[in-house]
Amino acid sequence: MTGTTSSSSDTPAPVQTPAPATTTVTEPDIRPVTDDGDHDRFAHYTRRADANRAYVEGTPVRALCGKVWVPSRDPSRYPVCPECTKIRERLRRRAYN
Repeated sequence: MTGTTSSSSDTPAPVQTPAPATTTVTEPDIRPVTDDGDHDRFAHYTRRADANRAYVEGTPVRALCGKVWVPSRDPSRYPVCPECTKIRERLRRRAYN
């Protein structure tokens, strides 16, 4: 008796399609940093001409300690930044030696 029997080799294997790839797109945060934490609680040393220009034109200045900001407040209302003070003293000593 000859008959056809189905074997596992006659059955096609199920087709496996890869799952769609998922990716997370991370957009860079391009908002300007407007505060620097504790640095906002201090008055900073910067060149007088730069500070005057910044008050008039609204341009940012860089303090001796590295903080960059647009001056808009009365610095006499705040304590002086300790890092700016250290740098200023070092510069003064170097200038007199």
